[in-house]
Order: sequence, then structure tokens, then C-alpha cells
Amino acid sequence: MDRKLTIQTYQARGLNLVVKELAAFFGGVAKNNFTIEFFTVLVPIMALWEALPRLGVVSPFLVPPPSVVAVTFWELLANHGYLGHIGISLQRFFLGLAVALAAAIPIGILMGWNLFLRRHTLPLFQMLAPIPPPAWVPITIILFGIGLPMQVFLVFLGAFYPVLFNTYQGVKDTEPRYIASARVFGASEFTLIKRVYLPNSLSSIVMGVKVGIALGLVMLVVAEMVGAHSGIGWLLVESKDFFRIDRMVVCMLTLGFIGWFLIEVMKYLETKLALWKVGR
Repeated sequence: MDRKLTIQTYQARGLNLVVKELAAFFGGVAKNNFTIEFFTVLVPIMALWEALPRLGVVSPFLVPPPSVVAVTFWELLANHGYLGHIGISLQRFFLGLAVALAAAIPIGILMGWNLFLRRHTLPLFQMLAPIPPPAWVPITIILFGIGLPMQVFLVFLGAFYPVLFNTYQGVKDTEPRYIASARVFGASEFTLIKRVYLPNSLSSIVMGVKVGIALGLVMLVVAEMVGAHSGIGWLLVESKDFFRIDRMVVCMLTLGFIGWFLIEVMKYLETKLALWKVGR
């Protein structure tokens, strides 16, 4: 009986913690983004966007007003499985992003920490990074075919280099006094990485992930345009083929919202993990 009560107590505490964190996150998002200054810009833009096509200043067929876009969004949700397309795209994106983070962060830390590894690996990455990720599409299709591996690899390419170089730079720029002080107290190299290098480079890593999210979404759209039969990118191309500009706008706004939301999540994680840098 006591064990059952203890489990229920921990479950209640966990639920309360989740609710508290979600409230803090959404409260912070609302406070930082939905300000009076923001609405003084947004409202006139939305009014002009609605009015100009309605008044015939621009063609409503080429520039559908927000009311039409909203109706199209609801139609896609209700009749065309739009949530399914979003879910499939998110699955591909998060798989590619997870692989990029799992590879880029450890490699970046090792390059910033060890001069030998840096000299042997950094030039290679610096030569490969300037290749535009979309240029990899043809050879990726040849190697992986058209399917999930190809899509995940292209998202990986988009996110990998920003995370890698930001992690490397953050570790490399660690204050030497912190390192010397830790070594005076007998810290091992592993302890230095865990307790000094990694915390010091956390802001740089988060910045790299933010850029990686944006570029990963770009490559997601590219991958779905050339090698998919579902997803937001595929729907965007299909809408173009049928000249459904209203649907194209819905897809574009959806991608923008996903990117914005994920970056807000990263900002919140940074405030929780790097408390000593908040407000700088």
C-alpha cells in the first residue's frame, strides 16, 4: 500500500513538473514574441495583405488573402490529411537532426579539445562544408535511392556543419584560466570535457542547433520535392503543379511555424541549462 502511494506521489509530482515547465515555456514565448510592438507591425501587414487582393490592386489568384489561406488550411486538415503530411515530414526531419547532433557534437568537442585531431580533421570539414547541400541531391539519390534514407541523409547534411563548427569554436574558445584552475585541482581530461569545455560551449552548441534546424528544414523540403510522395515539401510541389498558390502559402507558413517553434524550444532549453549566461 505504501509503495503504491509512493508511486502515485512521484507520478503526481512528475505531472506537476511537466505542467509547470510547459506553462513557463509558453508564457515565455508569449512574453518575448507577442508584444505590442510586434502587433503594431503584424496587424497593418495582415490588413494590407487582406485588402489589396480584395480591392483588385493585386490579383487574388496570385496573392490569396489571409482569409482564403485560412479556409484552405482548414480544407487541407479536414479533407486531405494535412496533419499526416506534417507528421511524416517531422519524422524525417527529427531523424536527420538526431543523426546530425549525435555526430557533430562529439566530433566538434574532440576537435576543440585535441590539437592532434583538429589538425587532421578540421581541413577536411572546411573543404566539404562550402559544398551547397542541395548539390548532394543527385549523388545521394544514386547512393541511397528515393526513400527515407535519402531524405534523412539530406536533412543530416543541412544540420551537420553548423552544429559541428559552432561546437568546435565554443570548445576551442574556452577560457584558459578555467582549464588551468581545473587542472590545479587534479581534474582529468574527461572531467575537463564534462565540467569545463562542454558547459562553456553550451551557448555555441545551441546557436549551432538553431542554424542547423533552419538548414535542416531547407533540406527536408528539397528531399521531399525530389524524392517523396508525401510530406509538406511534396505537397508544396503538387500545389505548384496545379497552380494552387493558396496551398503553397499554407505549406510555407507551416514550415515557418515549425522552424520558429523549434528555435523557441532551443532558447528555452538554453535558459534551463546555461543559467549563468541568461541575460547576457
